[in-house]
Amino acid sequence: MAGSKFFALFDDIATLLDDVAAMSKVALKKSAGVLGDDLALNAQQVTGVSVNRELPVIWAVAKGSLLNKVILVPAALLISAFAPWLVNPLLMLGGAFLCYEGFEKVLHKILHAKNDGHEERVRALQDPNVDLVAFEKDKIKGAVRTDFILSAEIIAIALGTVAGAPLLTQALVLSGIALLVTVGVYALVAGIVRLDDWGLALSQRTSTSSKKIGHGIVVAAPYLMKTLSIVGTAAMFMVGGSILVHGVHALAAGVESVVAASSSNSLIQGLVNTLLGALVGIVAGGIVVAVVTVIKKMFKRA
Repeated sequence: MAGSKFFALFDDIATLLDDVAAMSKVALKKSAGVLGDDLALNAQQVTGVSVNRELPVIWAVAKGSLLNKVILVPAALLISAFAPWLVNPLLMLGGAFLCYEGFEKVLHKILHAKNDGHEERVRALQDPNVDLVAFEKDKIKGAVRTDFILSAEIIAIALGTVAGAPLLTQALVLSGIALLVTVGVYALVAGIVRLDDWGLALSQRTSTSSKKIGHGIVVAAPYLMKTLSIVGTAAMFMVGGSILVHGVHALAAGVESVVAASSSNSLIQGLVNTLLGALVGIVAGGIVVAVVTVIKKMFKRA
């Protein structure tokens, strides 16, 4: 009898872990846009910091990111337990914010292409009157604030995925994603910001093949950063638009009908669905940016 209870308990634990793994996979897939942007943005945040201080700054931001998630995960669980009706509105709000942020980034890139802040960072490092400790602290504070917003979006998306699950499953999924995202993102950020240094070290070796590989890494590093930024922005529209589509019944019905009429091939249907989600994200982002701009102007006049 005791043995059967033990095996039943073991089976329950295995089922729970299987559910957690499956839900975590879905949640990570849905939050891919935010993760891409989080990765690119945090890699950009440490530019302007002296080379020997890059890793300490990343470590400080990573600790701030963990603290953010220690606050956000319990808050999300409390909402799920006592106000579950808030989950969908928060998810929609997160989707709209993703679209807004993506559209604002594209708009800023178009309107301010010649001033991306790089020159200011270079001047700050070269100016002997600049307090580099204060400059570094400001960098860390700004990165942690940005991380709080992006972490809130990731947790909100994950919460929407596990909203109907038992509280223990929700806690395990959210905690696991929070830890995995923090470790994964900041480990990759550390690797990316030191990529050019590794390439330079390889290029100074005596071996011809090492020199070629090192030179290739040094040349490719800036393009990698640009690619991450572009992919992250595109994914923000895709994910944000997809969230809005699923949250608005009329939009979901319209997209489904267009996808069904596009082709009988599942791959093409998936591509059309993704493109329509991105299109919804771009339109929604443009509307939100316009509304926010009008509100800001009204406050300035007041």
